Amino acid sequence: MSSITIIGTGNMARTLGARAIVGGNTVEVMGRDQSKAAGLAKALGDGATTGEWGAAPAGDIVIVALLYDGVVPAVAHYGDALAGKVIVDISNPFNSTFDGLAHHEETSIAQEVAKAAPADASVVKAFNTVFRHVLERGRPDVFLAGDNAQAKSRVEAFIKSLGMRPLDVGGLKMAHWLEGVGVVTVGLANHGVGNLDFALGITELPA
Repeated sequence: MSSITIIGTGNMARTLGARAIVGGNTVEVMGRDQSKAAGLAKALGDGATTGEWGAAPAGDIVIVALLYDGVVPAVAHYGDALAGKVIVDISNPFNSTFDGLAHHEETSIAQEVAKAAPADASVVKAFNTVFRHVLERGRPDVFLAGDNAQAKSRVEAFIKSLGMRPLDVGGLKMAHWLEGVGVVTVGLANHGVGNLDFALGITELPA
């Protein structure tokens, strides 16, 4: 069981919070709008709590479930309150036409989070390659990237508690390419697959 704090009150926060509770994890919700955070915690039930925006999160794993342009400012706002935490960035920085990334450098939101976070916090990119309703109803593979092996192991254990398979793609610099995979999933949804009812995964051939 993991202790999870979710920063955000939108659809992804609701979906991950619900799956986390079913998986036996403790959940705290934080949002700029305290009433929305309290409402989400109440809807999640099973002991979900509400924390104050900007205060030290109760969870050892902190999932930042915000739109991409709000992730780094939120982490900077929390500052030392995130010391020692595992910070999970789930965002996709899509451009306005959803066929590319909003940033043009070989970076990622997760890498920028690492710059803004306390030195002893660890950042992991995860969940950005899976559509929300697939996370809600399915058991997809979840790709993750990060530089700290212990932090990734803790996130992997959390992913397994959701009934999903974690797949490590490497260091945090790989978060840039995971964001690119997010773009690929949208392209597939709009063209080759034609719907959102799928997830990318790995099929291992028999030995």
